[in-house]
Amino acid sequence: MVGTGILLSRLAGLIRDRVFAHYFGNSDAADAFRAAFRIPNILQNLFGEGVLSASFIPAYAGLLARRNTKEAGEVAGAIAAFLGLVVSILVLFGLWATPYLIAAIAPGFAGEKRELCIHLVRILFPGAGLLVFSAWCLGILNSHRYFLVSYTAPVIWNAAIIGALLTFGTSQPQFSLATLTAWASVLGSLLQLIVQIPLVLRLAKRLRLALDFQSTEVRTVIRNFVPVFFSRGVVQISAYIDSLISSLLPTGAVAGLSYAQTLYTLPVSLFGMSVSAAELPAMSGALGNQEEVAGYLRTRLNSGLRRIAFFIVPSAMAFLALGDVVTATIYQSGRFLRADTFYVWGILAGSAVGLLASTMGRLYASTYYALRDTRTPLRFAILRVLLTTSLGYIAAIFLPPLLGIDSRWGVAGLTASAGVAGWLEFLLLRKHLSRHIGHTGLPVSFTLQLWSAAVIGAGAAWIIKWAVSPLHPLAMAVLVLGPYVLVYLAMVLAFGVPEAHDALGRARRMMGSELQ
Repeated sequence: MVGTGILLSRLAGLIRDRVFAHYFGNSDAADAFRAAFRIPNILQNLFGEGVLSASFIPAYAGLLARRNTKEAGEVAGAIAAFLGLVVSILVLFGLWATPYLIAAIAPGFAGEKRELCIHLVRILFPGAGLLVFSAWCLGILNSHRYFLVSYTAPVIWNAAIIGALLTFGTSQPQFSLATLTAWASVLGSLLQLIVQIPLVLRLAKRLRLALDFQSTEVRTVIRNFVPVFFSRGVVQISAYIDSLISSLLPTGAVAGLSYAQTLYTLPVSLFGMSVSAAELPAMSGALGNQEEVAGYLRTRLNSGLRRIAFFIVPSAMAFLALGDVVTATIYQSGRFLRADTFYVWGILAGSAVGLLASTMGRLYASTYYALRDTRTPLRFAILRVLLTTSLGYIAAIFLPPLLGIDSRWGVAGLTASAGVAGWLEFLLLRKHLSRHIGHTGLPVSFTLQLWSAAVIGAGAAWIIKWAVSPLHPLAMAVLVLGPYVLVYLAMVLAFGVPEAHDALGRARRMMGSELQ
């Protein structure tokens, strides 16, 4: 359900970007809107789903598991009131400080372009605050095992923006259209919140809004909120550093990194986030003595890791071996030429190095959060960012000249070095957690089966690509990526991988229910 919701919202976001590009292109209005959206988006990222899921869901789901609905309602209400206070202060501060924020984020803007960006930021800031409360709703719904509504809600936000663009795109000048689009974003944020409220009120029947910090659970949530908040801040800093380093490279590096990140984060969201989000409330509701809880967490963690790897291993192999086909399918059109496709493929291949580690690391972090430990993931996240920064700078700036290649390929070294740092973080998370709940991880035989199936599938796809090339990107995707998926599935079935049989059985049941 989480994966379905994320997929639908991602597809809606892709449509939104395509419509936005159709009306704005690479104009001053487009630059101003993109920069303006980045500033309040920081508020959403810092206070949004990841932070609330890590700090709020373990406490709330634990109370539900103990059938303490009265205190659960009090905790949910207190956290909502706390968020209302903090986010209101930050939104008001953001509205006042917008000109200074523009100077830090987009110092090159001047004249009407700068004024438009300031105007758009002041419109968008309240919408970001509404999205924080949407994340609070997600925490409530996930704890009650209702996943689809919360993860499909962003489709409404995207639809509001698309609707505004289609309605006013041809009748308004670009600066006015940018303003209308910003207001549509705020309206979409409100709708995204409203669509979840009825179900939240039905599930949290004893919800009581009050700024009350007397409850031990409320204080625990807020205490755990701080390290997770800084963890998200570390991630934001890491993304900013990557963008900064890529800006030191020749033209196209920043855009190429952005294109690759869009593709790279898709399987992370679909498979890593979906499994982690579904497992967190289940893990948080574990009851029993220390040994029983450890056994329960170990079982769920190992099962989740297998499900993640089943999908992520072929995704990583596709990025490595068939990244040109994947990139061309999404982007190759108009000014995005075949040479650009190969460039993004190189960056995407670098990203694939740490794809499995970063995705499994999300599930390990969720396990820590279920144990009410938010500080250990923070320590390892800081270490990963420091390593990513140092290795990334070396790989991006110094390595290409040493290898005698064009310096623009340094961005591929940047993503590959981030993958190495991701593996270190994952190994530290696993080693430290194993001391508390016992041995966890993927069996070697299972891992070899998945990678063998992916390699065989990629080999078959390469033969087809060599035989039919060149073709239109969409035709190439059907003829190359389709057989790759089928061969991979055939091989894992032949190897007797249980997750393959489970996936096929689930697909058959879904098809059967639709036919009925």
